[in-house]
This record gives sequence, structure tokens and C-alpha cells, in this order.
Amino acid sequence: MNESVFAIENEVKPSIEGAWVLESYKVEDQATHQFIPAMGEHPTGRVIFTSDHRINFVLTGDNRNKNATTDAEKAALLDSVIAYTGKWSLKENQWCTDVEAAWNPKWVGTQQCREFHVHGNTLDVLTPWRQMPNWPGTTRSIITFKKDI
Repeated sequence: MNESVFAIENEVKPSIEGAWVLESYKVEDQATHQFIPAMGEHPTGRVIFTSDHRINFVLTGDNRNKNATTDAEKAALLDSVIAYTGKWSLKENQWCTDVEAAWNPKWVGTQQCREFHVHGNTLDVLTPWRQMPNWPGTTRSIITFKKDI
């Protein structure tokens, strides 16, 4: 047997299981290829992949109004959060989530897939081009997480 083929067949692929902390979040506009500050300069977030294939994903924008009292102020908070949970599975270099609950009710009952690459303690994520309810136009997100060790 060719040893190099054997090495590839037995190669251990990096796992996405565990807790990951947001390192950076960029949103690219498809029409202009410019990056838009959709979640501000310093968003926060975390994604957790459990061993029983549950996912919890939360991103929040910076400078959120902690004193929101009016209906308009409270409604504006939805534009600075992305959150969903469900069951995750792997398809080559994608994780796909069967969404059970989400900040956007249109996602419930859908499958959301994300391209990912693990490099040591870094998880790089690229979403497909899509229309988000939080900002105008067709965009994709480029997200980097660090393993929470």
C-alpha cells in the first residue's frame, strides 16, 4: 500500500467540538465587495459545539443600548444580534445546523450551512452570500473564532 495514501486516509481532521470565542467579524457587501461595519468594530460572540451535536451560536454588536426603554430602542437591538441553536452535522468542510430556535423566526425549521476551516486553535468561518434581516443587500460574513481553552 502506498504510505502517503495511508497517511491521508488516517489523517485526524481537526474537531470543531467545544467552545469558541469570537476573534473577528466582517461582513462583505456582494455588490461593492466593501466591508460594512454591520456589528461595529468590536462585536462579541461565541459558538459552542457539543459532543451530542447541539450548537449554540450568539454574536452581538458593540455599543448596544443598555438602557433601551422605548419600543424603537428595543427593536433596534435586534439589528445587533445573531443567535440560533439546533442540531449540527458535518458535510466535508461545512457544518450545517437544523435550526430549532433563532433570533430571526424565518430561520426556524431551515438548515443553515457554513464553510469552515480549523487551523490549530483558530476556526475560520465563511457564510454563503445571503440576505440578512439585520442589514440591506446581499452579504456574506467572514468570522474568526479562537478555541476557548
